[in-house]
Amino acid sequence: MIIAVDGPAASGKGTIARALARHYGLPHLDTGLLYRAVAATLLDHGLDPEIEADAVASCDFDERLLADDRLKDDGVGKTASIVSAHPLVRASLLQRQKRFAAQPGGAVLDGRDIGTVIAPDAQAKLFVKATPMIRARRRHAELKGRGSNVSFDQVLADIRTRDERDSSRSQAPLKAAEDAVLLDTSFLSIDAAVERAVQIVERAVARHRL
Repeated sequence: MIIAVDGPAASGKGTIARALARHYGLPHLDTGLLYRAVAATLLDHGLDPEIEADAVASCDFDERLLADDRLKDDGVGKTASIVSAHPLVRASLLQRQKRFAAQPGGAVLDGRDIGTVIAPDAQAKLFVKATPMIRARRRHAELKGRGSNVSFDQVLADIRTRDERDSSRSQAPLKAAEDAVLLDTSFLSIDAAVERAVQIVERAVARHRL
């Protein structure tokens, strides 16, 4: 069984995807970490994220980097949003994600183009969303918890900028797959959101069994 979980930054898609992976005993891939690893590699080498060739050259990163806590840094996240808009970067990482999705037994993947590009035949597809204001509050609290002094207004501006960039890029834009089920987490607790997600997956699996 392949479960595709898409949505914008700080919508809760990662938390939900990890919970689904535990619930069903499936491997999980946060595909955003791949782009963050590219971003971190690019920054380490002093390259320009706006230059596609520089971003592509950073796609050959050490797999151990995926476990590095600095990938959670806000600066790395902003750079990842820039490099992810380059078509050749997305093409470079495409097969790695497809192989993960196609492994025996299935997998859970979360990102922005899982249900539309990476695993269009996934048995269950969720598109997780929340209002920009609530997502900014979540991200601001997370950053403050890691010692950042960034202002709420800056986080909100970054969220809106990232949404615009992700939704308007020519290659694999952020959008819900036609057969994805929308899950708005704006006013849900984590437990309630996960419970709702499990219900969505169960219904999707039942339909495939018919």
